[in-house]
Amino acid sequence: MSENKYYTAFQKFPPAASEQVISEKVQEILNRSFEKNFTSDVLASIYGCIDLTSLNSLDTTKTVRQMVDRVNNFDETPNLPNVAAICTYPNFVETVKQFLEVKGVKIASVAAGFPSSQTFSEIKIAETAMAVMAGADEIDVALNLSFFMEGAYEEIADELAEIKDSCRGATLKVILETGALVTQENIRRATILSLYSGADFIKTSTGKGYQGATPEAFYTICKVVKKYKELTGLKVGVKVSGGIRTAEEAVRYYTITESVLGKEWLKKDLFRIGASSLIADIESKR
Repeated sequence: MSENKYYTAFQKFPPAASEQVISEKVQEILNRSFEKNFTSDVLASIYGCIDLTSLNSLDTTKTVRQMVDRVNNFDETPNLPNVAAICTYPNFVETVKQFLEVKGVKIASVAAGFPSSQTFSEIKIAETAMAVMAGADEIDVALNLSFFMEGAYEEIADELAEIKDSCRGATLKVILETGALVTQENIRRATILSLYSGADFIKTSTGKGYQGATPEAFYTICKVVKKYKELTGLKVGVKVSGGIRTAEEAVRYYTITESVLGKEWLKKDLFRIGASSLIADIESKR
């Protein structure tokens, strides 16, 4: 298939606005709606959209089990749901599956050469499949930025499509690494490529080595996801990650999602925040 099809796809979407224009639009949204959204109910809704995450070199079976126990022992009430998912490295998926007792909390795993995506496609596909076989319901993979920077869009699409196939029904979250992409136009194009390659979620960042999520990058992603829904009828989720530690930060991203995509996106099937320390802050603010 011709590379021209990717440029044809890009042309279906409005061009990315400048950083200054997007910053102004984001500020307008926050000025209008942040205060009214900073409520106990909204914080509870956000809590139920968290992917409780541990992706450290010092993770052990013991520390992962302690994280799972924290979820198992959570005192869920009608006003405060449990987290949406527990996210680990692939080798700990089996541990999470073995000890997770509560219903409704998904098992998520990074895969495919996370966080850099710098390995053989065959290994990415195999690692994804192995994580799913071990019990992962959701797979988070980083976009191949090496291909992207070279303009090798067909290679990106083919690789993501094969990874998606190896998910065998598991949810695929594609991480753009917006801090590395730098420009809003790069973020726009990477989002479009990921959507047309089978992504179920578009995620901002790995939290490893580059700047994490920014409101401006997330706004651009949301605008593309909205247009994709208009073009195809398909709803794709959005996930913000990388440095989200406070309730105030989380409410900002919740507010941007509400403004651009609408209230229908504000549920765990379509909105996630990848975090660890955020939980304690929300609990204290509520």
